[in-house]
Amino acid sequence: MSVATKHLPRQDAVLVFLVFALAYFFSALVRAITATLSPILTQELGLRASDLGLLAGGYFFGFALTQLPLGRWLDRYGPRRVILAFLSIAVLGCLAFAQASSFSGLLLARVLCGVGVSACLMAPLTGYRRWLLPATQLRANSWMLMTGSLGMVASTLPVQWLLPIWGWRVMFMVMALCLLLTMGLLAWQVPGWSAATKAHPSAPHGDGGYAAIWRSPYFWRMAPLGFFSYGGMVAIQTLWAGPWMTQVAGWTPEQAATGLFVINMSMLGSFWLWGWITPLLSQRGLHANRLIAWGMPLSLLMLTGVLVAGASAGGAAAVLLAAFCVSSTFVSLAQPAVGMAFPSELAGRALSAYNLVIFAGVFVVQWGMGLVVDLAQQAGLSRVQSFQAALAAFGVLSLSAWLFFLSRHNDNRV
Repeated sequence: MSVATKHLPRQDAVLVFLVFALAYFFSALVRAITATLSPILTQELGLRASDLGLLAGGYFFGFALTQLPLGRWLDRYGPRRVILAFLSIAVLGCLAFAQASSFSGLLLARVLCGVGVSACLMAPLTGYRRWLLPATQLRANSWMLMTGSLGMVASTLPVQWLLPIWGWRVMFMVMALCLLLTMGLLAWQVPGWSAATKAHPSAPHGDGGYAAIWRSPYFWRMAPLGFFSYGGMVAIQTLWAGPWMTQVAGWTPEQAATGLFVINMSMLGSFWLWGWITPLLSQRGLHANRLIAWGMPLSLLMLTGVLVAGASAGGAAAVLLAAFCVSSTFVSLAQPAVGMAFPSELAGRALSAYNLVIFAGVFVVQWGMGLVVDLAQQAGLSRVQSFQAALAAFGVLSLSAWLFFLSRHNDNRV
């Protein structure tokens, strides 16, 4: 038996979406800011590529660490209570980053930030699963990702402009204040999780466990795509695109910030477009599985273009990276597809379990690419060749994930 579902009136749904979107905006800003800050952090702290990858990946480690308990808490206590509790940790993480004086201090603060914002997408998606109609859920998911892209846009040129005025420490203090204000809006606008919308303990799956998720063939069909393809795209967008432009294409930090702005604006436009067309495509029978099957080869082709161009890309480096990231948005359809495949009383756990897969992948790819770069240089390759080797390794893993997805075309059962 599914839990009771009560769809929100349109005006209430819009307000709820906007406050959740604001929280996700700051989540994405905190996530992506290390790509813009990488030159100054490398200079001030003498970071190696592997250190930089670990620092950025610490956010995703903290993020992934919370996903399984987060899913249980979302299904039991509801989005509002959970996101407010988690954002209080994000505030502490931003303040700790602003005060840190060593690499270990920065790493611990990044982990706290990752833990703190780990509910900023899962909380709204869990709520949307019960508060919105199915077609509207697809649109809301894409537009949540669009606001995340807007946060990433804010992490590029605006951050680069403010650096000489504020410095990176003050920026993190300001972000802590913005998160506090967002918490106030969430407490005001987001509906509570009334008894009528909670899963009864005696209902199927009411024990809060993940057994039904782990047994699902469909979940495991989608898992490699989330880990390698989606996670890898996020790893490149939020970290390695910046060093690729500065250390492979030879751009200045200011030029790289402009390039990141182009990439993230392209992603914003892509998710805005997905929000409009996914309900229409769904009505015509073009569901996530078919779109992913058709779209992934385009992503792999664009990645090959980035790899082959290498240092010769020059001023086109950002355009090539943007083309790769935009073409990779096909795989973002996997997340709402997994959430909608399960009963609504399992929504929080299904979404959080898949989010765990994605962000574990982001952590592994971010850190792993840094390790490959360092190891390749130690083996005698040039810096450009080392970056190309790391990107090629990611490409092989992403191709393997897509082939696995195709080979399991009959595994659509939950």
